[in-house]
Amino acid sequence: MRNLAIIPARSGSKGLKDKNIKLLGKKPLMAYTIDVAILSGLFDKVVVSTDSAVYAEIATKCGGEVPFLRHEDLASDTASPWDVVRSVVSFYENIGEVFDTVTLLQPTSPLRTSANIISGFDVMKKYDANAVIAVCKTDHSPLWSNVLPEDGLMSHFIKPEVIGVPRQSLPHYYRINGALYLVKTNYIMRTDNIFSEKCYATIMSKEDSIDIDDEFDFMIAEARLQYKLAMKSE
Repeated sequence: MRNLAIIPARSGSKGLKDKNIKLLGKKPLMAYTIDVAILSGLFDKVVVSTDSAVYAEIATKCGGEVPFLRHEDLASDTASPWDVVRSVVSFYENIGEVFDTVTLLQPTSPLRTSANIISGFDVMKKYDANAVIAVCKTDHSPLWSNVLPEDGLMSHFIKPEVIGVPRQSLPHYYRINGALYLVKTNYIMRTDNIFSEKCYATIMSKEDSIDIDDEFDFMIAEARLQYKLAMKSE
């Protein structure tokens, strides 16, 4: 089985300028994802999709491959990541290289580990899944959340059947953490909804699920990284 990893790293970022190459510890942010993809030993190619020649040079130095620069139509913040994936898959198909799976690894999840990636592949094999998506537990139950009217009245904020129920007794909810999307190539090339057929979850810890969107997220990731490094050195 031939496996392709795609790391999307466009240069335009509104929440945190140039976050994909911003130094986290001593390495550019994208380097952490390139490293764990290679370390997993699962991928025939680890490709960085970017619209920037500067980003491409950094990605290459970090061990990734950049076969072409992303077209400007796929470089906006509204561009679908799956259109980006399909463009890379099509590029390789046009030169005679075919992959059985493609894995989208966003560089904004720098604490994802190679073990997380391997677990995703294990789930795919176990269930013969078309897609496997990483999730983690939510910080707070959505049963304790709701929209607010303009006046802030909370009469109907919580459903009656939840009132008085201890937090520990509420069901566990999970959220997609953005760290890993593993998809069979023939599936992603024929569907616009990867959840529709044989899509399964692989569970990651909350600590490794940090997704960097702004400066605060980056600070949390730095603190968590320093903690992990300190634990390794003990």
